[in-house]
Amino acid sequence: MTKIPAGTLHGPDFIALQVSDIEVSKQFWVEKVGLVPVPKAPPGAVVFATQPIPFAITTPKVDLKASTHLGWGVALWMHADDADALCASLRAQGVRILAEPTAGNFGRQFSFADPDGYAIVVHDGK
Repeated sequence: MTKIPAGTLHGPDFIALQVSDIEVSKQFWVEKVGLVPVPKAPPGAVVFATQPIPFAITTPKVDLKASTHLGWGVALWMHADDADALCASLRAQGVRILAEPTAGNFGRQFSFADPDGYAIVVHDGK
């Protein structure tokens, strides 16, 4: 059995987006995307019951208006059971679709923008 040295990075175990308006973003993620908030979260945050990694939105720790494009260079992928159905649902609710559903290495995939313009990629494969 290989011993993991102390101080070894194991990988992501929590992901959060800093958002300009936490109530607007909470409404978006709950009502349009369908995520469920957990009952308790730290102040200034909404944590959602996502698996295997918790996902949250938080009040900003930096000046978001100082950036011309939030999340530039970061790929945030989320899994859904049916990417095409979720894309159609989001489109019907007026959510901006950044890339239409296509076949990809991880099943069907598409991307959408949240209220702050963060690009979220959704896939339905394993």
